[in-house]
Amino acid sequence: MISRTLLIPSLLFSVLSFAQDKKNEKPKFNQELAASLGADQYGMKPYTIVMLTTGTAKIEDKTKMGTLMKGHMENIGKLAHEGKIVVAGPFLEKNKENYRGMFIFNTKSKEEAEQWVKTDPAVQAGIFSYEIFPWYGSAALPLYLKHHDEISKENP
Repeated sequence: MISRTLLIPSLLFSVLSFAQDKKNEKPKFNQELAASLGADQYGMKPYTIVMLTTGTAKIEDKTKMGTLMKGHMENIGKLAHEGKIVVAGPFLEKNKENYRGMFIFNTKSKEEAEQWVKTDPAVQAGIFSYEIFPWYGSAALPLYLKHHDEISKENP
């Protein structure tokens, strides 16, 4: 009876230890995936960040502003669908730089990123201006987009 009492906790401990070891194991390197994402030897690649700032336009007409912001969101969706934007979103708090939101574009070319940001109706209307920065991040960053639709019930 005592041996059974000790056997069950010992087996449970062994299973949990094995599971923890597996959890801490580094995944096997996937050359095909790394190459398809343009990863370097560190699993990283260059991107371009566009920081949207407060523009010079002052649009009081709520209907016009609503139309421009709807176009802004549709443009983000279009660029994401085309694989050009890998991250986009607003900042939740005001800041001294007047940053309103950001895009991470899947390009190392500042010129190409500028062409893409200029397709935004809110940028065209002067609601947003922008600053462009080169950035180096995980080549796997674009992979999260394929799961975003699975976790969002609504699109703004």
